Amino acid sequence: MAVWERPDFLELPERDSKPRRRGLSHVLDKGVTTAALEALLDQAGEFVDVLKIGWGIAYVDPTVKERVALCNAAGVTVSLGGTLLEICEAQGRVDELRRWAAGIGIGAIEVSDGLQAITPARKAELVRALATDFTVFAETGAKDGHAPVVTEQWLTEMEADLVAGASWVIAEGRESGTVGLYHDDGSVRTELVDAIADRLPVDRVIFEAPRKSQQTWLIRRLGAGVNLGNVPLDEVLALETLRLGLRADTAITEPISTEPISTEPISTEPISTESVAAR
Repeated sequence: MAVWERPDFLELPERDSKPRRRGLSHVLDKGVTTAALEALLDQAGEFVDVLKIGWGIAYVDPTVKERVALCNAAGVTVSLGGTLLEICEAQGRVDELRRWAAGIGIGAIEVSDGLQAITPARKAELVRALATDFTVFAETGAKDGHAPVVTEQWLTEMEADLVAGASWVIAEGRESGTVGLYHDDGSVRTELVDAIADRLPVDRVIFEAPRKSQQTWLIRRLGAGVNLGNVPLDEVLALETLRLGLRADTAITEPISTEPISTEPISTEPISTESVAAR
C-alpha cells in the first residue's frame, strides 16, 4: 500500500498531535464490529482521542477485549460509559467493575449521575477513588430532558469533580443532542456554555455535541481546539474538516488560528447574566 503524503499548501488552524490535551474528539461507540472499528482506526485513528463504549454495551459484547486492544494500539483511550458505572454503584459492584475493566485493558471510566441517583458528594468520592487507576471523565447533567438545568449547580459540580481528580469534565448532551447543554429542539443553551467557558479551564471540559450544527456552533464560539464529545463514529473525518475550516459551515478564506472564528452570538437566544452573577 502506498504511503499517503498529507498536503500542506493551505493555512489552517494548528492542531495538537496525539496524545492531545485540548481539541479532543471523543466518539461514541454504539457497538461497532471489530472489522469496522479496525477500518475506522486505519483511516481516521489520528483524529480520535477517546472512544466511549456507550451504556452497558461493554458488559455484553463478546469482542470487547479485542476492540479495546485495537484502540490501545492506535493510541485511542477507551472509556466505559457512565450508565454502567451508575448501575454498578446502585448494586454495590463498583470494585468488581474496576477489576474487570482493568483486566480487559480499559484505560478510562466515566463517572456520571445521569440517572439522578448519586449525590454530588458521592460522585466526587467515586471520581477520587477511580482516578488512582483510570483516567476519569466526570459528566454533569441529567439524562431526563425534563430535569431543570441550573447553571450554578453545573459549575459547582464540575469544579468539585476536577478537584477530586477528574482529568476532564463532560457537559451532558446525550447522543440525541436534546438535553443538558441543549434545548429539546437541539439549539444550544448559550448562557450555560458561556458560563462554563468563563469559569472553568475550557481545555478540561468536553462538550457533548452529536449534531453537526452543535459542533459548528461550539467551534465558532470556542475555537478549533474545543473538546467535543459523543461524536458519531462515522463523522470523525467530517468533524475534522469543521475544525480546520474545510467545510462551508466554518470555511475561511484567510489564515486563521485556533482562536474562535466569531465571538458574536450565533444564536438569537439572549445571554442571561443572572445564572452567573455569583462568579
